[in-house]
Amino acid sequence: MRIEDCRLIDLPRIGDPRGNLTFIEGQRHIPFAIARVFYLYDVPDGAARAGHALKTCHQFLAAISGGFDAIVDDGRTRSRFQLNRSDRGLYLPPKIWRELENFSPGAVCLVLASEPYDASGYYRDYAQFRRDLTDTG
Repeated sequence: MRIEDCRLIDLPRIGDPRGNLTFIEGQRHIPFAIARVFYLYDVPDGAARAGHALKTCHQFLAAISGGFDAIVDDGRTRSRFQLNRSDRGLYLPPKIWRELENFSPGAVCLVLASEPYDASGYYRDYAQFRRDLTDTG
C-alpha cells in the first residue's frame, strides 16, 4: 500500500435543532465490512498511541470528541492528518504504519476495523515492517 491510499472520508451529517447525527455504514461510507469497533479515550497529556501497522486489516479512525493527529507512513513517505471533526475520518489500508499523538483533553478516537483482533496480524517493530515491505516489493 502507498500513503496515497490513506484518505479522509466525509461522513453523513444530519443537522437538527436538537443536535447533529452522523452514522457510518460498512461498505458504503467506508470501503470494508466492520468486524470490530473500539475506542481510545482518557489518553494522558503527551502520550502517543498506536505505533504499529496491520498486515491485512483495514481501519477507519474518527475523532468523535476532541481531536488528535494521525501520522501515517508507508515505509517511504510520512504524512500527518489532523482529526478533529465528528463527521470526517481517516481510512487506513493494511501495511500502513500509524502513530496517534497530540490528543486534546477529552478526545475520543473511534476505530472501525475489518478484522477481529489478532496479535499476529500486527507489525509492532518499525524496522521489521520496513524489511517486510522491501521483501514483498
